[in-house]
Amino acid sequence: MTSNHHSDEVFTQKRKPKTPIKFNVVLNTEQKQAKSLILENPITVIKGMAGSGKTLVAVQCALDMFFNKQVEKIVISRPTVSKEDIGFLPGDIREKMDPWLAPIYHNLYMLYSKEKVDKHLENGDIEIVPFAFMRGRTFVDSFVIVDEAQNVTHPQMETVIGRLGKGSKMVICGDIAQIDLKNKKESGFTFLYRLEENVKGFRTISLETNHRHEIVAPILEVYKLFRD
Repeated sequence: MTSNHHSDEVFTQKRKPKTPIKFNVVLNTEQKQAKSLILENPITVIKGMAGSGKTLVAVQCALDMFFNKQVEKIVISRPTVSKEDIGFLPGDIREKMDPWLAPIYHNLYMLYSKEKVDKHLENGDIEIVPFAFMRGRTFVDSFVIVDEAQNVTHPQMETVIGRLGKGSKMVICGDIAQIDLKNKKESGFTFLYRLEENVKGFRTISLETNHRHEIVAPILEVYKLFRD
């Protein structure tokens, strides 16, 4: 009898979609440049003020690679700026993190079908991992998004970067103007720019285009002068 092991193996392989993934939002020019940088490097840092689309780019890249079978899962995390002690909140890990992850969910649903996204959240293909649960994990064949990274401390940043396994990518998004830590010097975000100078495959990019109402910028400038 002729063995059909090879044909069975080919048949069971995950098939890539025949056509490009269609998203509900089209990236602008600098966001497309950021996406190219992400796809070319293992770790990319995206810096930009609120409204520049940092999270949008990261999420679109994650979904693109996931649906094209280039990674097996999407891992999402962000600091809660409360020492990550979320045990007192009701529900499972995802429910505990939901208040902080609302912007991520917003971008996921804005880019793609809410029904399909929720399905992948339920079966664990899209996984929420709080910083308190990072130790002991290694994310293999995964797309890891670290959002609001300006509020990640130096030890936390070292820990999360150390979780990256083979076949994976990581995008770290942050805005130094929105550091909520009591001691801003504890932020490990700005230190990442030193890594670009010394580590091949570690890249940073800044998004300058803002999508907020034009009245917001001058208002924030007045607040900044008042604080200073």
